Order: sequence, then C-alpha cells, then structure tokens
Amino acid sequence: MITYSAALKTTRMNAVKTAIDAGGAGGKVDIYTTGYGSLLVSITLSYPSSTVAGSVLTLDGLPKSGIAGNPGLAAIAKITTSAGTVIADGLTVGTVGTDIIIDNTNIAAGQTVNLNTGTITHG
Repeated sequence: MITYSAALKTTRMNAVKTAIDAGGAGGKVDIYTTGYGSLLVSITLSYPSSTVAGSVLTLDGLPKSGIAGNPGLAAIAKITTSAGTVIADGLTVGTVGTDIIIDNTNIAAGQTVNLNTGTITHG
C-alpha cells in the first residue's frame, strides 16, 4: 500500500476542490442506484463547493436538495463540475456512515432528496 505525506494529501484534496469548481459555478452530486444503473437525482452544490482540512474535503453550504427524476434505492454517487465532467465517483451513499449522507435512500420519482453532508477522505 502506498502511503502519502500529510502535506501531499492536503495538496491533492485541494486539487479535487479546484476541479469541482472549475466550471465557474456549483458542481453537482449525482446519486444513482447500484452500479450507476439509474440516475435518481442531481443536486447542485454551492460555489465554491467545499473546504479542505488535511486529507478531508467537506462539501459546503449543506443541506441542499434536488427533485428525484427516477425511483430507486440510492447506493452510489459521483461529483461533477457544473458542466458534468466527473471529478470523483464511487462515493458511498446512505443515511449515516457514508461519503454522501442523504435523508432517505428509498427514493420515489418527484421526491425532494436532501443532501445533508458530504466528504471525501484521501486514503
């Protein structure tokens, strides 16, 4: 396993923050069913999107919400720029103990989905 210095982890997470904000507007959190089978909801982030402390990027300005376009069980997420360029994927989604914390993982079409917290931690 590769181990990075604390300073390098911070530098890398700041690069992720810069990439999310590169579109000049709030990036997005796209929440999907397992294996990216169906896009459930896209939630627009604040601009700037996040702060970095050490090896942890934390999404700012939360909670945020979006209206679900499709029904399903939320399982995985991507963070993109405002233009849709994928910056980070494979993020876990749940109501506790995951990268992306939402209010309910069993989503109905037309439901308001609340994004409560979001973090990415450098390994």
